[in-house]
Amino acid sequence: MYYLYVINNTLRSALAPGELLWPLSMPPRLPKDKTKLRLAKIGPKKEAYLKEWAKRHGYSQGTPCGAHINLSIDQHIIELVLNAFPERFNSEREVRNYLYTILAQGFVRYRWLLTYLYGASPIVEENYFEPGKELPHPIRSVRQSQYGFGTKFTGDFTNLDRYIARIEEGVKEGILTSDYEFHGPVRFKGNTDLKKLPEHGIEYLELRMLDLDPSSSIGVRTGTLKFIRLLASYLIMQPPLKENEVEEMLMTADKMNEVVAEENPQATCRYQAKARAVLKSLERYANQIQLGPEYSEVLEDLEDRVENPLTTPSAKLLNYVKDGSLTEYALRRAKRYQQAAQETIHPFKGFEDGRIYTADELRKELTL
Repeated sequence: MYYLYVINNTLRSALAPGELLWPLSMPPRLPKDKTKLRLAKIGPKKEAYLKEWAKRHGYSQGTPCGAHINLSIDQHIIELVLNAFPERFNSEREVRNYLYTILAQGFVRYRWLLTYLYGASPIVEENYFEPGKELPHPIRSVRQSQYGFGTKFTGDFTNLDRYIARIEEGVKEGILTSDYEFHGPVRFKGNTDLKKLPEHGIEYLELRMLDLDPSSSIGVRTGTLKFIRLLASYLIMQPPLKENEVEEMLMTADKMNEVVAEENPQATCRYQAKARAVLKSLERYANQIQLGPEYSEVLEDLEDRVENPLTTPSAKLLNYVKDGSLTEYALRRAKRYQQAAQETIHPFKGFEDGRIYTADELRKELTL
């Protein structure tokens, strides 16, 4: 979190006078003619991709953003599993692929719960929707619903081979412009491109189902990350799904997520009983492995959200809606975070010499 905090403050300090970082997942007011929106200057190849993407899906659906979490498993866990099951796994790569697949299935399976607990995009600003297509009422998470970001292409998380085959099939059929366009709630990631994943193995998961939390200057709270870690630890200890059951179960989970995402933020969740049961199981698990009070406190807060939907992020945001907009609230937050960044003592550790570092170099500088 410190690493993210430092990068965030450094970016804010580099902004031109009057510029601010928008703290919400859904964009500010868009122009009526969205083709006037300027695409990011990130190199010819990616700019061509963005133009093609906008042509296919429209500019609005390219504007939502969220907190992406890269989740990796400690090396000692990989070694522990390999040593405990030598008859099942021949290499660390096989262990990693197996464990990350279980985790991916679990996070997709419980995505609906994360949408309920952390959804924070109840409305959109002017011109996001075309005239006559506006939402009739606020919902829990526009970004996590059918109205949010991008391509509605369903991945296959049965195993790594089927994951790759599904994406390649989407590209071949023209549904995806490239494998990069697969924007599922979870992505298998490695240090190479998609085609080389079987050879090198999955290195980490990219979790993409969290809205930005505007109550945090970095878009995600430490309590949220604690819950993600707890859920990951719990999932990895559960029996794996049978391969012939995975796709159907995850399709059901996608439907559940859509139901939750489109619910009124102030209404009791349709799956409240299921949410209670999941949190109770997590509480028992946390007690069994003695995680300590910081995790118990996180679970207690989330149990309150399940019982009282008015305590969820989306419901709280509705208190700040003025004339159908969250702009005033968002700007107030953005200015507060900008001021805090400017009050930080400079230079930031890792940025003293002014040169541009690679991500790996920067990570080393900030953690020394």
